Amino acid sequence: MGLNDTVSAERLHISFFGRRNAGKSSLVNAVTGQSLSVVSPVKGTTTDPVQKAMELLPLGPVLIIDTPGYDDVGELGALRVEKTNEVLGKTDLAVLVYDAAAGMQAEDRKLLAQLKERKLPVILVANKADLLSTAAAAAISAGEGEDSPVLVSAATGEGIHALKERLADLGRRSEQPRFLLADLVSPGNTVILVIPVDESAPKGRLILPQQQTLRELLDLHCSGICCQVEEISAILNSLKSPPRLVVTDSQAFGRVSPLVPASIPLTSFSILFARYKGQLSTLVAGARALSALKDGDRVLISEGCTHHRQCNDIGTVKLPGWVRSYTGKALDFAFSSGGTFPENLGDYQLVIHCGGCMLNEAAMKHRMELARRAGVPMVNYGVAIAQMHGILQRSLELFSAEL
Repeated sequence: MGLNDTVSAERLHISFFGRRNAGKSSLVNAVTGQSLSVVSPVKGTTTDPVQKAMELLPLGPVLIIDTPGYDDVGELGALRVEKTNEVLGKTDLAVLVYDAAAGMQAEDRKLLAQLKERKLPVILVANKADLLSTAAAAAISAGEGEDSPVLVSAATGEGIHALKERLADLGRRSEQPRFLLADLVSPGNTVILVIPVDESAPKGRLILPQQQTLRELLDLHCSGICCQVEEISAILNSLKSPPRLVVTDSQAFGRVSPLVPASIPLTSFSILFARYKGQLSTLVAGARALSALKDGDRVLISEGCTHHRQCNDIGTVKLPGWVRSYTGKALDFAFSSGGTFPENLGDYQLVIHCGGCMLNEAAMKHRMELARRAGVPMVNYGVAIAQMHGILQRSLELFSAEL
């Protein structure tokens, strides 16, 4: 698999955390074999998270993230720590780096407890082995078990291979097999993918959910027929046998549903991705909250990516309009995008999130956990749109045994 073959959302996110001057950036450079991060003896050199998509053998495609020191101080330091906390929310595997000579400090132990509370796999790394006495190095190396630190020197390369082996072993164990369609189709099946080309469609390409669904169909030796809404009837009439299912862009649900016979399963890319990332049942439950909204309620509409907003943007224009029409209520809408997501959701009565195709599973689970803790229902675009068009039940028939 080549460097650019796997999108960031599908890569294992490995984040390096530590106090200032623990040697995180030097270690990241040693592990990646690149000058990814600026290194300096001056504390706080890393001011923003730095990330790099790469192949980490023998593990495979990963996203390496270097973070600012979480013991930073002052007004700017607080902002840097906030950025580090944002990285925590999308981390699959954490590397906690500390100065071997100084030993673990209170801040290190506090973060370790936080990582374990989140049930994140953690590798402890005692850096700067070249500055230790032989006896001190031997004492650290004598530790056994998964919680024992890996003794390394970013300066000399000592222990870097052992660290990569530990990353690969823990990374492989933390990965779960996932699929969009493998249990829904068989080789030779035909699947129709409805992909509207309108003002919100990116020029000259398909969006990630469409690409990924089509690629998986090819891998499964199925035929994927891509079309716009206007071609559905003609395609259905031309087929000798009905397609296994129809998958549509959520925005076209209302137009597509009447054109697809009830005997043919119909769902959306957004619903497929919610299931793919293990969130479908929670998001379906969140759809019920749409009917319970009252005048003055606050609704957060959040997108996992940033893009140029069109005049008829789905997140800021279409969805608020559909929700107002469906509920008949005067609602207060707020918006977030990209890596920014409110830690405190207590002021909202509902969160409507995009499909999360640009976020990894850990990031989406973190956002859903924040909503759960705040007692705020959460639904995604596709499930919400299906609910508001009265076809949610039909779009979930394929997955009735799971809900």
